[in-house]
Amino acid sequence: KNLTKFWENKSCGTEFTKEDKYSKNYYEDIENYRYSVEPEIFSFAQFSRFYGRKVLEVGYGAGTDFLQWVRSGAKAYGVDITREGYENLINRLKVYNLKAEEVKISDCESLPYNDNFFDLVYSWGVIHHAKDTKKALAEIVRVCKKGGKCKIMVYNRHSLNSLYLWIKKAFLKGRFWKSFSWCIYNYMESIGTKAYTRKEIILMLSELGVENIKIETNLTYYDKLEKHNKFLQIVAKLLSTVFGPEKVGWFLTMDFDKK
Repeated sequence: KNLTKFWENKSCGTEFTKEDKYSKNYYEDIENYRYSVEPEIFSFAQFSRFYGRKVLEVGYGAGTDFLQWVRSGAKAYGVDITREGYENLINRLKVYNLKAEEVKISDCESLPYNDNFFDLVYSWGVIHHAKDTKKALAEIVRVCKKGGKCKIMVYNRHSLNSLYLWIKKAFLKGRFWKSFSWCIYNYMESIGTKAYTRKEIILMLSELGVENIKIETNLTYYDKLEKHNKFLQIVAKLLSTVFGPEKVGWFLTMDFDKK
């Protein structure tokens, strides 16, 4: 209930525009901001490779990535937990005169589709907010076709961004004993947000009948402190060099096939 309430108040990215809601400029601002700070979405999603394929996006939010699936000629289906996201996406499609196969309001822990239905199931930064992330992951695999692909991003607990949050919400407040997980659960977006390690994700996937697993944790805009001053950016650069830039990125992406 709290999760839905949080995201009903703001679909992802809508806080970065002051344009009239549902106007073309409103959507342009949202899209420009999203891909300026998270450009890695394009190389990960590979939108154009799924022309004519059945694609499900789990947690479409304001619909920015969903729009790319439609533009790329995919047979795009989408689910999101909020009415706010649904209204954003429906109006967005109208503004650009585009059509999706189906857009629904639904919980990611109980997807309203048959087994083995989609060629691709895609979810960017969503299922770590679910009450039962493991169940959401199992649902994604269930609705994916055998031989189909899943592309998912969740937060990486062993990241520089987690460290910054811990310094801000635990260390500087004298709560040295608090964990990264506690900070993320209580202070990262909606209450209850989780972040995972590579090992935890591999363990989850080992029970789901998938193969060709590729997991990456590259540095992001948030780890590099790109919205902060030069000094802090240098500190971030040094930290990433010490810990390994390929290990401490905030976005943990997983790409795998269903057996």
